[in-house]
Amino acid sequence: MTYLLRVSLPDRPGSLGSLAVALGSVGADIVSLDVVDRFDGVAVDDIVVNVPHATMPDALITAAERLDGVAVDSLRPFGGVLDAHRELELIDAVSDAGAGAPQMLADELPAVLRVGWAIVVEVTGNGCRLVARGESAPLWEGDDVPALEGLEHATGLDESTVPEEWTSMDTALAAAPLAFGHVLVVGRPGGPSFRPSEIARLGYLTGILRTLHAA
Repeated sequence: MTYLLRVSLPDRPGSLGSLAVALGSVGADIVSLDVVDRFDGVAVDDIVVNVPHATMPDALITAAERLDGVAVDSLRPFGGVLDAHRELELIDAVSDAGAGAPQMLADELPAVLRVGWAIVVEVTGNGCRLVARGESAPLWEGDDVPALEGLEHATGLDESTVPEEWTSMDTALAAAPLAFGHVLVVGRPGGPSFRPSEIARLGYLTGILRTLHAA
C-alpha cells in the first residue's frame, strides 16, 4: 500500500533521517518527499511511503510521533503521480486543449496538486454555474457562491461561504481565478487545510494559464 503522510517536524539537521529510521522500523519505505512549508523552525513535509499490506496505517503515525517535535497532520492513501514535471506538462496540455481545457484541468489537476477533486465554475451576474467537474468532485450544478465573486487571487475558502455539497467529509477548499470569468475550485476531503505555500502554488499555476489564454 502507498500512503501520503503530511508531517510537521523540527527544521534542523538530522530530523528527517530520524523520521526515516522511525518509519522504517514499521516497514515503511520512503518513495518521495516534498517540502510543503517552513516557518518558525518547523518544516512541513509531504512524504509518500510504501508499506507492506500487513502494516496498519496507524503504525506510521505511532512511529513518527514517538520522535520529539514530530506531529502527523494527515495520513491518506496515495494514488497520484510522483513526477514533479507533471505540473508543467499539465499546463502545456491545458493550454493546447481549446474548449476541452476546463474538463482537462478538472480531471488532471487533483493528482498534480495532491487534492481530492477539482471543478471549474463560471461566475456570472446571476450566480455561478458548473463548467467542468472531475470524477471525484461533489454533485453540484450551480448556485450563488459569494466567496467566488470578484476573486482576484488564489485563496483558501471558508465553509460558511460555499455550498454545503463542497464541504462534506470535512473538506478543505481553495480557489483561484482563471480566464474568461472562470474560477478553479479544489477540495481536499478530510484535510489538512491548505498551507500558504500550497495556495501560492495554486496561484502560480492558474496565473500561468491566464497569461497563456490572454496571449
